[in-house]
Amino acid sequence: MFDLFYPFDWLSTQIVTKLFGVNIESPLGSSLHFFFYDVPKVLTLLVVISFIVGTFQSLLAPEKVRAFLEGKRKLTGNILAAMLGAITPFCSCSAVPLFIGFLKGGVPLGITFSYLISAPMVDAVAVFLLLALFGLKVTLIYVIFGITLAVIAGYILGVLKLEKWVEPFIWELRKQAPQNENNEVIENEFISWEERMKIGWFQSYEILKSVWLYVVIGIALGAAIHGYVPTDFITQYIGKDNPFSVLVAVLVGVPLYTNIAGVLPIASALVDKGMPMGTVLAFTMAVTALSLPQMIILKKVLRPKLLSIFIGLTTLGIITVGYLFNAILTV
Repeated sequence: MFDLFYPFDWLSTQIVTKLFGVNIESPLGSSLHFFFYDVPKVLTLLVVISFIVGTFQSLLAPEKVRAFLEGKRKLTGNILAAMLGAITPFCSCSAVPLFIGFLKGGVPLGITFSYLISAPMVDAVAVFLLLALFGLKVTLIYVIFGITLAVIAGYILGVLKLEKWVEPFIWELRKQAPQNENNEVIENEFISWEERMKIGWFQSYEILKSVWLYVVIGIALGAAIHGYVPTDFITQYIGKDNPFSVLVAVLVGVPLYTNIAGVLPIASALVDKGMPMGTVLAFTMAVTALSLPQMIILKKVLRPKLLSIFIGLTTLGIITVGYLFNAILTV
């Protein structure tokens, strides 16, 4: 069977054995091979996927997403918001300004939260990277659980009617939002495919420029885990026999920050060492859905009580998903 990434594997082997003269079976050689193989592989995937997603992004502009969600109520709105979050290419840092724009535009708070949870955790780039690294079965389960978590958490937050804990300036912005004489957003519908491809390349470049360092750091950590962390250590402390493994993984992941491209190489190394897939992907969800920059920005919009409820509910949901994921994959 043809291995699309064989050239990267061959080049990494040559660098480790010929250039550095290190035995590839040693811990150092194994770590170096992992690093020099995964860096070009993940960055190539990131560029190609970002280009494809960016090319089609103009079909789902933020204004269109907001307009589509306006007027939706209760569970239907939560489902639509979570599904839109899964197919729109907005990371956690860009999802927060959209969150503010949605509230300003009249989208209900709970529906807006469903989008905020889904967008960074189950975006199109994440899906393709998961597919390349872990295969179709794991990717489908991850997407289904991620969307379900976004729907349920957003619905609960909506039922609790916590609008009073949103900073007042948001509601003032709603009153001041500019509109044309027809109360519509003026949009350019007629964009050629050549222009869309230019947008795709631009977005690909911007994403690569902003995340490459996180990717390299993530791969370096993954390489260290791959080469130096004993399998027995993983099995003992965060393995399938430890009933608290998912809880530990999520609590470790919550305060960390990297994007999905940076955390997946770490996830791949942890899986190779024997950590259960549900535990690994719960860690991934925690890092991406509850990233530190996102929480800092949200603190400007949400009062501490609402922010705490959001973090607590999402964390509880991710822990539950992790245990369910492990149960399904061991059947």
